[in-house]
Amino acid sequence: MTDRELQGKDRLFAKKAITEDFSFSEQVADVFDDMLNRSIPFYEQVTQATADLLERRLKDNQVIYDLGCSTGATLLALSRRLEHMKVRYVGMDNAVPMIEKATRKSAQYQKEHLLSFEVADITSAPLPNAGAIICNYTMQFLRPITRQDFLQKLYTALPDGGLLFLSEKTISHAKQLNREFISIYHQFKKKQGYSELEIAAKREALENILIPFSVQENTHLLKETGFSEVELFFTWFNFSSWVAIK
Repeated sequence: MTDRELQGKDRLFAKKAITEDFSFSEQVADVFDDMLNRSIPFYEQVTQATADLLERRLKDNQVIYDLGCSTGATLLALSRRLEHMKVRYVGMDNAVPMIEKATRKSAQYQKEHLLSFEVADITSAPLPNAGAIICNYTMQFLRPITRQDFLQKLYTALPDGGLLFLSEKTISHAKQLNREFISIYHQFKKKQGYSELEIAAKREALENILIPFSVQENTHLLKETGFSEVELFFTWFNFSSWVAIK
């Protein structure tokens, strides 16, 4: 069974199935894999780059945590890419429908011995034996005032040499360029089959709950937390990914 056979087509905003602020509901969970593949530029390449770095630095018997794991797509991809390594994978999300779907996918791919998924508050859940933590397009949904404390919690959970991967939608403080970046992103989504109506409706639904920082602001947060090395390893207009070493 392929990934595409497990995912529904994202037509939520075309059908006006969502008429209020965006939430990670059962409706969203049903089509989230398709939404992810069509909405996040270079998602697979970022996951591959993450695997390349994990392969070089992770130690046996450590745990890779994915905070805000949604339907488990990232951990499933990593478990395939790193199948020769003796590591475990734990996904956490506070949305019950997402965890339920992630658990079903893990069973369908016969990965239950490696992957586990938990309904949890990622801002307070313990992270025992963490070797690496992934936080992809998740921190942007936390209140800005809480983000430094959240990163500090992740830093504390990691051992010396542990890795944090952070991906975020970003904003540029160069106003003209920021408008161009947004326009290019909308063009990308149109090429993925989304209509102008769908793009506008989703943007409106996310407006009050997704608050992006700039590349500079996110980098500053990571350095202020105390990571010994912080590097931007991917960027595409208003999407960016960092790796940080404790």
